[in-house]
Amino acid sequence: MVSTPRAISSAVSLTVASNDVMSPPATSRQRGGWVSGQRLRTVAAGLFARNQPSESPTPTRTVLLLVTSDNGLSQRAALVLREAGHRVRTAVVSDAESALVATAPDDFDLIICPYLKVYIPEEIWRRWTTIIIHPGPPGDRGPSSLDWAIADGESTWGVTALQAREELDGGPVWAWRTFDLCAGAPKSAVYNDAVTAAAVECILEVVDRFGTPDFVPLTSESVPRPVASATTRPVMKQADRAFSWSQDAPSIVRAINAADGFPGVNTELGLDRVFVYDAHLDAHVDADPGTILEYHHEAIRVATGAGTVWIGQARPEGPAGFKLPATAVVRPGTFVPQVQDSRYPGIDYHRDGDIGYLSFRSYNGAMSTAQCRRLADRLRWAIELDTKVLVLTGDYGGFSNGIHLNVIEAAADQAGEAWSNIKAINAVANQIVNCVDQVLVAAFTGNAGAGGVMLPLGADVVAARDGVVLNPHYATMGLFGSELHTYTLPVRVGEYQARRLLSECQPISIGQARQIGLVDAIGPRDPMLFESWLNKIATDLLVGDRRKAMLEKKRSRLALDPVAPYEQRELEEMKSDMFGDRNGFAEKRRKFVRKL
Repeated sequence: MVSTPRAISSAVSLTVASNDVMSPPATSRQRGGWVSGQRLRTVAAGLFARNQPSESPTPTRTVLLLVTSDNGLSQRAALVLREAGHRVRTAVVSDAESALVATAPDDFDLIICPYLKVYIPEEIWRRWTTIIIHPGPPGDRGPSSLDWAIADGESTWGVTALQAREELDGGPVWAWRTFDLCAGAPKSAVYNDAVTAAAVECILEVVDRFGTPDFVPLTSESVPRPVASATTRPVMKQADRAFSWSQDAPSIVRAINAADGFPGVNTELGLDRVFVYDAHLDAHVDADPGTILEYHHEAIRVATGAGTVWIGQARPEGPAGFKLPATAVVRPGTFVPQVQDSRYPGIDYHRDGDIGYLSFRSYNGAMSTAQCRRLADRLRWAIELDTKVLVLTGDYGGFSNGIHLNVIEAAADQAGEAWSNIKAINAVANQIVNCVDQVLVAAFTGNAGAGGVMLPLGADVVAARDGVVLNPHYATMGLFGSELHTYTLPVRVGEYQARRLLSECQPISIGQARQIGLVDAIGPRDPMLFESWLNKIATDLLVGDRRKAMLEKKRSRLALDPVAPYEQRELEEMKSDMFGDRNGFAEKRRKFVRKL
């Protein structure tokens, strides 16, 4: 039952969908000239492929998703189920009582728990079929499954869909998938990618099997064990995660990777004890283990017994602490030099003939003022080169979520920092919109939200990996939003659809985004296959007149309808949100950052 990728068309030349899906008739203004939602799609017609959904023979089901929080996995599960024709309701629950309240309407056929940290009351699982999605292969039990797998260096791991019973993770097994556990990958990246993909496959299989007369789930004793080491393991505590800086760097990075996202590893660094995250290897330097050697922007390089480790993020001890760039938390106690080059991942550029490739990485998708300024500078530099096509990509663990709410929350002048951040990220958006000498291809390599969705929409071509989830809205954080979205979004999807996305504040699948014109093409989920596919997209743009037509179209719109007034209006609105706090941005941000 090893997971296999779904079929992906290898073609790169099909008609791009119209933006009229789910929209009312266009106004005369929308139909005229460059304002038309066909702007990019008309010139790019014949370039991109789209798989047609197949009819599912599975009867329509009503599924209740019980979750601790509506994270990327549960959002993707809901979207995939709806696209398969099922009805879905998601309920966020915090304890047994709220779970009982969520199930009281009895308006569902089946309960699935993609991400749930509370125990399911017996009254629920005895009455309704209740499936737990466990991030471990058959035979694995315990709440720290993925942590132990990474810490122990497992090469293969999995996901199991099992029926809730009194014994934790001991119920009958409905489905499972296994996957290669990439060495060196942090827990958050594994969860957001491999675990999520495997879990969605399991969920679809469960719904398909539900109600099938001849299907009988396997008992925990009879189910095959695809991972021989799978066993019952306890909660991983800080004592289990602890390391010494005198250990070798790979062991330290593995320990931090196993705690990435949450809870981090508590250690002494500089003058304080802190929780550390976002660890990366570097070469050995002769220095006492634990010595802070140098900074690279906001990351810290630390000496170990063998090798060195870059720490990108840290969290102070205590209940009030939250994650920040490492230099904002760690006090070195002595002078530490700042270096411009390092192996800490940030912004990378390489060139292949007439194509330039610029990639950026932002931890958890949060882009601080300093990060945005560096990206804008590097983007400006890349645009000025003599390449003909520029490809912009983010991190596979997540593309971007816009401005850095944690850094803003930690600032002495929170409104001032928010204002600086939005202007800095707008500088990136301006580089994209005003790029008229190269065709710019931007790719959603991972999930994106808020300003991170809007940021690349000014590109000539917007591509995405299969399975990506987008949250194209700002209002849940009390913001009007910027990133030039009033200039780019309506042209891509139409004015009606733009208003709908911004007001309804719902996630959309990348298939839906493709259908309405938010993105132009969807590539393979596998990162290596996606990069090859993206290279083919860029290479094809060098042939014929498509590139010239795209650039002429862009120059024409910028001449007739400059972007500056749109940005000015957005910033006026954001000023009211950030300084006037008219929609509760300060409190919403505080609750989000401090997980209240």
